[in-house]
Amino acid sequence: MNDAARHQAKMAKRKQVQDAEIASKTIESKGLLVVTTGPGKGKSTAAFGLVLRALGHGWRIGVVQFVKGRDTGERRALERFSDLVTWHTMGEGFTWVTQDRDRDVAAAARAWEKARDLMADPEIKMVVLDELNIALRYDYLPLDQIVAELAARRPDLHVVVTGRNAKKELIEAADLVTEMGLVKHHFAAGVKGQAGIEF
Repeated sequence: MNDAARHQAKMAKRKQVQDAEIASKTIESKGLLVVTTGPGKGKSTAAFGLVLRALGHGWRIGVVQFVKGRDTGERRALERFSDLVTWHTMGEGFTWVTQDRDRDVAAAARAWEKARDLMADPEIKMVVLDELNIALRYDYLPLDQIVAELAARRPDLHVVVTGRNAKKELIEAADLVTEMGLVKHHFAAGVKGQAGIEF
């Protein structure tokens, strides 16, 4: 048997396994709770990649940014889809910037109220809660309540949560969890955060 024939036989077996795996799935559609976490770069980037994919299907999207308070490239880009994307930057900067827990807790509470409004809007098909994990990590919001509300979301609503150090309870409630691992980062070599890369 030559290489081409071996490859074809191998791929035919692979297709058989893959087809059987796909055929075993019975749920056509379900709103997912997606969590991107971990020490590596790319958590928010992955979430906004999903937003871009969803926009390609004409979905309405809601975005709430917890903690973050600056103007970003993703916000500027997605504002071009203002008919489909509702964007709310609700943070005042990372906790080491504000150094004021009461302010941070109040900002997180306002952001969660906005998130609730977006999740309740039947026209919105996906909500991104960017850096919610940070607000939960520092106990700015009541973890059990937030997880319960996310678990009780509309059955057709996709919610994407980003940020390092996702709480165990959120991970258990999620349908899909991806942990971004840190292998190498230019920051360690002295390179500052750059427009278009970090923000």
